[in-house]
Amino acid sequence: MRISNSTPGAPVQTVADATPTDHARPTAAPAAQRELESAVLQPALQALKEMGEIDHERVAQLRDALAKGELRFDAGKLAGLIQRFHKGEQ
Repeated sequence: MRISNSTPGAPVQTVADATPTDHARPTAAPAAQRELESAVLQPALQALKEMGEIDHERVAQLRDALAKGELRFDAGKLAGLIQRFHKGEQ
């Protein structure tokens, strides 16, 4: 049974070697979508700017403590805090 017409040992074209077609190229977002993205992103960017700097050393200490089991992690409590934050009940 013959599977292909290619010569044994000939290179095979892979997906990465193929050239993209026009439908694979990203298109510009419609104005309404850009406005929505802006309305969502702008408050998030502003909140990010208002946040203090991240203490990377402290983050590393907490990460190590979690990995060693020295710090208790309560996923339910974290979920509640996230919900409270996003509802504006800080």
